[in-house]
Amino acid sequence: MGFWELLVIAVVGLLVLGPERLPGAIRSVSRTINSVKQFGHQMQAELSDNLRVHELHQKLKQAEQKDFLNLTEDEKAAVAELKKAAEDVNKGSSKPPQDATPSNDDSSRT
Repeated sequence: MGFWELLVIAVVGLLVLGPERLPGAIRSVSRTINSVKQFGHQMQAELSDNLRVHELHQKLKQAEQKDFLNLTEDEKAAVAELKKAAEDVNKGSSKPPQDATPSNDDSSRT
């Protein structure tokens, strides 16, 4: 938008809403725009992650078809990344929950 377009919008907003409600309306519109931008960034990150997972899955299929022999560098990197992710998941699931500490509740004493 150009300067004159923004000026026309500001003047119309001032006439319609008045000087008392215009700042609140601007804040509200600004919050809405920021939340839409944040949602867009989150969706972009999620789509990027999903595309990466799909790419790794395809490379793993290719490596399996070759019986993990004579792999390209991309396939080797994908297999290594998937192995590391699997190890991280296995390490995370073997840890005891942090909330497993017994509680010293005074209500149980009589």
